[in-house]
Amino acid sequence: MRKTDETIEIDILRLAKAVLQKIWAVILAAIIFGVATFGMTYVFIEPTYEARTLLYVNNSNFSVGNTSFNISTSSLSAAQELVNTYIVILKARTSLNEIIEYAELDRNYAELQSMISAAPVNSTEIFEVVVTSTDPAESEKIANAIATLLPKRIAEIVDGSSVRVVDYAIIPTSRSGPSYAKNTFIGIILGIFLSVAIIVLKEFFDVFVREEQYLSQTYPYPILAAIPNMKSSKSSSSYSSYSEN
Repeated sequence: MRKTDETIEIDILRLAKAVLQKIWAVILAAIIFGVATFGMTYVFIEPTYEARTLLYVNNSNFSVGNTSFNISTSSLSAAQELVNTYIVILKARTSLNEIIEYAELDRNYAELQSMISAAPVNSTEIFEVVVTSTDPAESEKIANAIATLLPKRIAEIVDGSSVRVVDYAIIPTSRSGPSYAKNTFIGIILGIFLSVAIIVLKEFFDVFVREEQYLSQTYPYPILAAIPNMKSSKSSSSYSSYSEN
């Protein structure tokens, strides 16, 4: 780093060299942080499981309240809007309370709502309901309760609706999260970033003069002598320099 009256010049090559000289520390930090995040994920984050059910929307004419709609089976955008309407009905408090009672769940509707996600499948008239839980049997139970109750619930609200079950949920056999690989990768990146930042900051705020070139470029004075660095294995080429002031 070179400081003038108005600006501070940063020697990028010097900083890069400092990082390369301590690349072992960067690698070590990456390993430590990677192992730490993997361990924390494994120990402290409980695995989750997803159960899925598929529902099919078959409506050419339907009405909500006093408003009537006509949907062509070739109009995917209109079908998707209808699916979005059904998803809103699914996540309504009354619908969720019915599911809780039917499945005999020890949860409130807010907890259940956070466990459920739904979306159209490839912009078709089929939508998928995904239930995420730390208990695989519970996720399957809730998903199938939704498949059983939602068609009736929608029929009570949307006149002329027709929702059919394409696939019932099964008990998931593998976890859906957390991702050990993803969290470990984040830990490695964090370790690299922090170690490099520390090395750069340490070099940036280093006030010692270590190179003869720095003196010659910074001050308009001739260098009278250079003291060899006796700790270096290459003492003939490593010096502590002084300039005439």
